[in-house]
Amino acid sequence: MMPPSSVERRQVADVVAERIERLIVDGVLKTGQALPSERRLCERLGISRSALREGMRVLRARGIIQTAHGKGSFVASLSPPADASPLMHLFGSQPRTLYDLLEVRGLLEAESARLAALRGTEADFILLGRRYREMVDAHAQLEGLDAREHARRDHAFHLAICEASHNPVLVHTLQSLTDLLLNTVYASVNNLYHRPPRMKQIERQHSRLYHAVINRLPEQAQRAARDHIHGIRDSFQEIEQEEQRLIRASMRLEGWG
Repeated sequence: MMPPSSVERRQVADVVAERIERLIVDGVLKTGQALPSERRLCERLGISRSALREGMRVLRARGIIQTAHGKGSFVASLSPPADASPLMHLFGSQPRTLYDLLEVRGLLEAESARLAALRGTEADFILLGRRYREMVDAHAQLEGLDAREHARRDHAFHLAICEASHNPVLVHTLQSLTDLLLNTVYASVNNLYHRPPRMKQIERQHSRLYHAVINRLPEQAQRAARDHIHGIRDSFQEIEQEEQRLIRASMRLEGWG
């Protein structure tokens, strides 16, 4: 039997690399995640160990996979950190962009919820249920967790809905904005969670969104996601107006007017 030519080896390596890349694009393998063992990958992909190793060499050359001696292989960071982008710094540093970000969230997350209700699998809904319960548990112990942990769990719930949409571009778009979007969630936690009426409204909105998705009601899910984001926006605007009224009243009291 003739040994495989370098062209054939290259073709096999490219095919294997593309199949692993597909797992990354689909969110099965995430940035920073350790790859399964060679045996598991070979079983999952139906390939030989030699083919897998050829494919891994291609992925390392492309900068998609990183290997650390004694630790194994990991999915590399596929985008620069947020603080490496001057534009992202400007967005994050300007308070007025909060409303712009909420506008973007309303557009992207409403469509994510609709698609998740249409395309989500039972496995997606199991994961979504876990994120939902983690968030609800955090709400039940408001004093026991810091604001950033509340924000992380809230954001994880919304990201799980996006992942259930099975639209990789939508998922990676939202993930690329994670730091900025977390700012809006953190602002919600700091400004709304300690106000019981606002908090109850947020809990009802999350519940409606969750149940619309897992019950496969796309239009209701889309509307629930949009109403949730718009509700947060309206609450922020009301708080700002209330603060302005207090400032004006204090200035009049002090004889400014």
